[in-house]
Amino acid sequence: MSAVGVKELKNRLTYFLQRTKQGEEIIVTERGKPIALLQPIKTAQHAASIEARLARLAALGLVTQPSRRTRKTPKPIKIAGPPISQAILEDRR
Repeated sequence: MSAVGVKELKNRLTYFLQRTKQGEEIIVTERGKPIALLQPIKTAQHAASIEARLARLAALGLVTQPSRRTRKTPKPIKIAGPPISQAILEDRR
């Protein structure tokens, strides 16, 4: 496990992400104090958000995330004339 400052992490992000992919955990520090832990998603123990949990499950191959955006809810169609409920009641008589 190694430590890296925020400025160096920002400047060399790709390098540290490659090291993380290889299984290394990296402590991110700000002015010498640890503030975050960069670790492979497959080995993450406790994820707080639902997005992080789903990403971990996807990395483990247990779920498949959607490959495209979800469809928008269609707009309701307005139909002229009497309500359908009235037509049903008349049909029952």
